Amino acid sequence: MPSKKRKRVQERAAIHPRNKYSENPPDFGALASIYPSFKPYVFYSSRDGRPRIDWTDYNATRELTRVLLLHDHGLNWWIPDGQLCPTVPNRSNYIHWIEDLLSSDIIPDCRADGDAVKGFDIGTGANCIYPLLGASLLGWRFVVSDVTDVALEWAERNVTSNPHISELIEIRKVDNAKTIVEEKDLHGGLGRDNESIEDLGNTRAVMIGPEPSSSLELQSMVEKNYHGPPILAGVVKDEEKFDFCMCNPPFFETMEEAGLNPKTACGGTAQEMVCPGGEKAFITRIVEDSVQLKQSFRWYTSMIGRKSNLKILISRLREVGVTMVKTTEFVQGQTCRWGLAWSFVPPSRKIVSSSATEKNNLSFMLEGIQRQYSAIHVLQSVESFLCSCGASCKIDSTSFKIDVIASKDQCESILNTETQNIFATPSCPYELGMSNGPNDLQSSDLHLSISVFQQIPGTLLVKGFLHQKESTGVFFLIFQKLEEFLKQKFCRPKTSAEPSCSERKR
Repeated sequence: MPSKKRKRVQERAAIHPRNKYSENPPDFGALASIYPSFKPYVFYSSRDGRPRIDWTDYNATRELTRVLLLHDHGLNWWIPDGQLCPTVPNRSNYIHWIEDLLSSDIIPDCRADGDAVKGFDIGTGANCIYPLLGASLLGWRFVVSDVTDVALEWAERNVTSNPHISELIEIRKVDNAKTIVEEKDLHGGLGRDNESIEDLGNTRAVMIGPEPSSSLELQSMVEKNYHGPPILAGVVKDEEKFDFCMCNPPFFETMEEAGLNPKTACGGTAQEMVCPGGEKAFITRIVEDSVQLKQSFRWYTSMIGRKSNLKILISRLREVGVTMVKTTEFVQGQTCRWGLAWSFVPPSRKIVSSSATEKNNLSFMLEGIQRQYSAIHVLQSVESFLCSCGASCKIDSTSFKIDVIASKDQCESILNTETQNIFATPSCPYELGMSNGPNDLQSSDLHLSISVFQQIPGTLLVKGFLHQKESTGVFFLIFQKLEEFLKQKFCRPKTSAEPSCSERKR
């Protein structure tokens, strides 16, 4: 029982605090009493007597979405059978996350005073949910795109059914006759010494490897690349500027894969749900388009369905030279999605992210430790690294623990120490105590402890504990910097980078 309670608390914490449903989830019983059309779908649990709906019933989930949009947002909405039915709380999380990105001063806002925020919704679908929420909640303007006639027709209906916001939303048809990547592109892309060359505007990504040994292997490589209609490049007009783009991509490679979850019925056509290569191929194409469009958008964003793809896409972003990457997690009930955002706009300065973990204890693993090193060597290196920046360190070799006290200036020195980290973002130095929020280090010193534990041969666990309630953002960044330093010094190189503590804690 206690574990279930903790799980519910964690899920609630993941809902955005400005989400209308963060503290007051939908009351199905109350909604059923107000809207007769919803009442047939509501039943009362024999276990706890609470009103519920059957999440595997498409008609029930569609009616719930209609009622929530009408009751809580004043929006008239409907979609035909089979079209993807969005969940309002989850989609609201995405909108509010973008609001956070835009309101932060990480990436400067170049809009003139009084200009409305302008977004681009990639593949808006028949439901047109993001523009409807963004326009009604925040007064944002949108350009929305899609390919199919059904999606465009119903998106138009949903917009015109809400005349109070209809002028804020422009619907744009994408030419389905054009394809981005064809098989000839792959054949033509093989350069000297079996290098696959991919032109990305001013950036060239070179993927070195053996030439495909068979036509089947070549066909498999083709299928993993996106070769559908244009996404951003070719749809965004010359000289157009946007504050952000957003996307609920096709998560799956086949409709069979899309239907593997028996606990929900959200509908969805093949055009909405499926793409050769799945979400990874689709979002990779957005990344490549962003290289061409660069600062046409202040932020590029997408939702991601598989956490394993997040790390791959972040690595791709680093390759093409973005100036900033942000991630988040969206949780609604038993469903988890992740958000990825990036920008080519030079940041104004490096700040403590509001999305940084607020915990006062962090940890990371050092795997692949070279044989000549042990826990004591790591502990001594921690001491040397922090002392070199002026911090006061007291080492206890018997318990493999260091107590550290650092002033604000010493913390800044630690954060601005150069380390060869593959995830490092070229930007301005860290500045603490300048509009960075309540988690900054102000007048008091930072007091933390760091311990090193032997796990198995070649693997060590490094734990950090903050002895004060405030300054968790600074603690997070210092611990991240320490992880970069220790992995660079003690761990054998790997073919792919391990997730840092910041990625694991997000």
